[in-house]
Amino acid sequence: MSPSADQEDDEDGFLGAQSGPEPDPRVSDSSREVPISRNGGNSSQEFLTMAVTQPQKIQESTGSSLVPNIYVTYLVVSHTNIPEYGGTEFSVRRRFRDFVTLADRLALAYRGYFIPPRPDKSIVESQVMQKQEFIEQRRVALEKYLSRLAAHPVLRKSEELRLFLQTNGKLPLQPSIDMASRMLDGAAKLPKQLFGDSSTVLAPQEASQPAKGGRDLIRIFKELRQSVTNDWGASKPPVVEEDKEFLEKKEKLQDLELELTEASQQAEALIKAQQEVGDVVGDLGLALIRIGKYESQEATGNAQKVHATDVKRLATAAVKVSRFYKEFNAESCKHLDHLHDYLGLMQSVHTAFSDRSSALLTLQTLMTDLSAMHARIEKLNASSSKTFGGDRSSNRKVEELNDSIKTAEKSRDKAQEEYERIKERNRSEIENYECDRQRDFFSMLKGFVQTQVTYNERIASVWSKAFEEAGSASV
Repeated sequence: MSPSADQEDDEDGFLGAQSGPEPDPRVSDSSREVPISRNGGNSSQEFLTMAVTQPQKIQESTGSSLVPNIYVTYLVVSHTNIPEYGGTEFSVRRRFRDFVTLADRLALAYRGYFIPPRPDKSIVESQVMQKQEFIEQRRVALEKYLSRLAAHPVLRKSEELRLFLQTNGKLPLQPSIDMASRMLDGAAKLPKQLFGDSSTVLAPQEASQPAKGGRDLIRIFKELRQSVTNDWGASKPPVVEEDKEFLEKKEKLQDLELELTEASQQAEALIKAQQEVGDVVGDLGLALIRIGKYESQEATGNAQKVHATDVKRLATAAVKVSRFYKEFNAESCKHLDHLHDYLGLMQSVHTAFSDRSSALLTLQTLMTDLSAMHARIEKLNASSSKTFGGDRSSNRKVEELNDSIKTAEKSRDKAQEEYERIKERNRSEIENYECDRQRDFFSMLKGFVQTQVTYNERIASVWSKAFEEAGSASV
């Protein structure tokens, strides 16, 4: 579980960021590059670019605390021609807590979509890394996160993102309440539900939201019981997942995740190996420079002087090759980073599929409740028919149950709509994901191979030139 927003900002305070020279907010390399492309949108000419720049330390007076709260804000500059934004350029200042709120609100409002994951905050990294280095790493991560949202055909036009990018001052999005507070609210509500002072029937407006929010413990218990019944019960659930195509694609994506994990690890190993080769060649060059200097000082004849010159040429070539390796590695990282990006997106895929399972479980639970209420009415009617003139108590209970059934049916219909909506979102997201992955992977492999060819040719050219010069001098 990721830290809360308050904890995240406290970590910002620990950094005590220092504002260095402010870069031009309109210029940002990572804002031009979206690691994961997406299909869709009303027009291929629509664009939304964002840059996260100018980290600034803010000291917040807390009043009661002797230690001031210090956090970092970032300037978020966006450019767009999307009509829904009602403008072309916006700039706001946002702290990390605002990014957390944005991510939480998107997850709640767009269940079933592959929502790009927001950057996490590592307490260990914030304590180990240099302050400016950590702030820059976070800035880049936040910018990449916004770029991924901008690449999504639905999320780019969401009200949540528009408010985040357009509204100056405090973010007008309600932060998500932490789980502990929601559970306390649910616990306070539980006695009234148990003793009949509050209805236990799920309200229609809540049927489209997940039960795991914690505010309705009765609902959580019911859905837990339904889940156990689905897994271990003898009877079949009233409705089940019957989309075989989806189940097959889900299984294939799980297999893909394993392959991405392996490929990502091998990519890291390759980058590390290339870096080590470059470092070793550079160290060799420096060592040869020292040897060449020694040879020059000790040379007494022409042959020794020529030998010293050859050593210097080789040393210079080694140092130059080492620099090429650094450039080579940086370019390779850019291309192979797609593997890490798609592997990171798999958590969003799991969340979207979990939304689907959660919506189905809610629908199953409501249908089971409806069946139980109808069965209870039948029993009450049968019992009342045995009493002359009817049983007033039974009749009253039947009326109450009929009212509950009307509410439950509305909730069931809402749950059915939500389930179908999430199914359609899953379908379109899987389709877009496959198209994007094929295109991005082709681009990645093409770029990686071109980089390999280009830099290996440059490295070979340096070595060849050193060899030819050494050979001609020896003749």
